[in-house]
Amino acid sequence: MAMNVNDLGRLDGTVLIFGGPYSNLQATEALLARAAACGVAADHMICTGDVVAYCADPAETVAAVRATGCPVVAGNCEVQLAACAPDCGCGFVPGSTCDRLSAGWFAHADAALDGEARAWMAALPDMVVFTHAARRYAVIHGGVSDIARFLWPSDHDAEFLREIRLIEAEVGPVDTVLAGHCGLPFSRRIGRVEWLNAGVIGMPPNDGMPKTRFALLSDGAVRVERLAYDHAGARKAMRQAGLTHGYDVALGSGYWPSEDVLPPDLRRAAKASG
Repeated sequence: MAMNVNDLGRLDGTVLIFGGPYSNLQATEALLARAAACGVAADHMICTGDVVAYCADPAETVAAVRATGCPVVAGNCEVQLAACAPDCGCGFVPGSTCDRLSAGWFAHADAALDGEARAWMAALPDMVVFTHAARRYAVIHGGVSDIARFLWPSDHDAEFLREIRLIEAEVGPVDTVLAGHCGLPFSRRIGRVEWLNAGVIGMPPNDGMPKTRFALLSDGAVRVERLAYDHAGARKAMRQAGLTHGYDVALGSGYWPSEDVLPPDLRRAAKASG
């Protein structure tokens, strides 16, 4: 089946790329305020998906993102919630810590969203493409082979090349791929193509600090920025909603409650020993 691709044409000026609002209303509001301060219009903001996930305010976060009218790529959470599926579709190993932790927040999100929000999710594109400063960009969630594919900064070039070939089979040559899903911001040069993960705004990148990440594209260069927001307020909202499975603590500690999903070389113990 052909992919649903939204071609934005040519974008001039600053473009803001953000991923994973994750039902974190406080981070979403901070991101929108930062965009306004940078003079970035809504049609120059692009979300890499997973508007809904771990945090307390799925309906409110969807409403805030929808109100901007900014382009949004479907994440696996949107696909699963639109289909009324029983889980987030991340493909976690059954019985793993990540699998068990996801059950609580997914049930909370599933109960909070109405049919209108799910219909919006169902209509989201699989990919966004645009041209900026004579470079062509493709925006995806995780991968083309699998929307929930985790691609990590330490993965072999061949893993990225496979996805780049699938992208270019759909939309033609691109210079840069902008991605999300894995929660870690990073940049890799794969042959002639740059692969940049903009990170997510709803959860810190497991680095021991509460600030989250987004990216700004200006003058043909992309840079990852830190986002400060009211993480204490977001944590309080999670606890009031009964979401006390560990991600509430992560908002302040900066560390994920489980590293099951991470390759061994990216886990804290490996970094400390290295």
